[in-house]
Amino acid sequence: MARHELYGDDGSVEGEQCPRCGDTFLADHGDRKHCGKCGYTEWE
Repeated sequence: MARHELYGDDGSVEGEQCPRCGDTFLADHGDRKHCGKCGYTEWE
């Protein structure tokens, strides 16, 4: 994923971050969002 897709022009975070880790972005897999660091998963 390109860096410009996760951060706004002013440096603010636009991607959804993991509620457990806080410093890791959630990967969007269409039917779920997943954290690669801790394994947290949100099913849609």
